[in-house]
Amino acid sequence: MSRADHMDVAAYALGVLDTQDAERFEEHLATCWACAAELETMVPVVGLLSGIDGETMMALEQTHTDPALLDRTLMAVRRDRRRTRLRQVFATAAAVVAFGALSGVGFATVFHDDRQFQQADPAPTVPTTAPAPEPKSSGPGIGDPAGVEGEQHDATDPGTGVNTTMFLVGKEYGTEINVRLTKLPGPRTCRLLVVRKNNTSEVVSTWSVPGGGYGTSTNQLPLELTASTAAARDDIAKIQVQSVDANGIATPLVTVADL
Repeated sequence: MSRADHMDVAAYALGVLDTQDAERFEEHLATCWACAAELETMVPVVGLLSGIDGETMMALEQTHTDPALLDRTLMAVRRDRRRTRLRQVFATAAAVVAFGALSGVGFATVFHDDRQFQQADPAPTVPTTAPAPEPKSSGPGIGDPAGVEGEQHDATDPGTGVNTTMFLVGKEYGTEINVRLTKLPGPRTCRLLVVRKNNTSEVVSTWSVPGGGYGTSTNQLPLELTASTAAARDDIAKIQVQSVDANGIATPLVTVADL
């Protein structure tokens, strides 16, 4: 490769080569690390030169013979750049004010320097009143009984007055039991007992009842909970809600039998 190829770096960086010479130099550049490194150092210089017009270049050439002309030229360039920068600031400020007028947002005074010039006033807010939330049942709810899948079984104990609605759903792992209890007084500790047809039993859930109870005159909300048992649906004989005292003695409150 000739020395001329190495001398084309500046011409290529400034974009003065014709198409054929540019392609030839690019082929040379792909294999010459020295030219590639020199080209990389010229990129910032080319960026600076791109901001200088032709008239300024001609004036700078004349300053080689007239030092006073160099000073006047540099001062003129600085003034021109300062005016350009201020025009950009004013244009941006005008755009911000126009945006504020369209969006209904008020803006503070615009400063004529390089600091942040936009300060938005908070838009007035209109207070809204959200609707009061509907009361929800306590515990993991089963919701509206009409919308629950499974076998529905209702029972009321004539002695305790406790009322229950249970939904039994057969699962691969056994049986899911959704329970709804009302007229359940408190305070007390309760448990849910599953009795199989082979007379074995299993406690599948326990809970505490507050003093106001559930589904009572003090607390009208029912207790809703979900429990599971490994027993298959066809193996369950009855399900019973029991009250357990401090000594661990269980007393039936309500029973769903003949399952």
